[in-house]
Amino acid sequence: MEARLGHAFGDRNLLLQALTHRSYANEHPSTQDNEGLAFLGDAVLQLVVTEQLWQATPGDAVGVLTPRRAEMVSGVSLARWAARLELGPLLRLGRGEQQQGGQVKESVLATALEAVLGALYLEGGLPVVRPVVASLTLW
Repeated sequence: MEARLGHAFGDRNLLLQALTHRSYANEHPSTQDNEGLAFLGDAVLQLVVTEQLWQATPGDAVGVLTPRRAEMVSGVSLARWAARLELGPLLRLGRGEQQQGGQVKESVLATALEAVLGALYLEGGLPVVRPVVASLTLW
């Protein structure tokens, strides 16, 4: 996955946390889940996509840009990008979530991708996140 992202994580624990669903953390109490990283990653993704849209179409009205951004950062888009990055098989899921097909669930994949973006941001800031998001949005 790191090759597909174009970034080798210096902090492997940060990447592991990004791939850890809350169901797994519930079964392993000393483990942190990816929700905090997903919260950060969501904000970073919104910013980077907003920058991309504003730079690509500087004359477009906010009423045009806002729904375009919403579509780009929707759960459907995030899950599609996560699937293309093959995040599903890498996720650490609890037994129940795994039995329910969590590795292919849209919400689980979208959250994991946001968490990975949050981890990338913590590792290298916007200069690391921008090219990753740019490559994802081309798909």
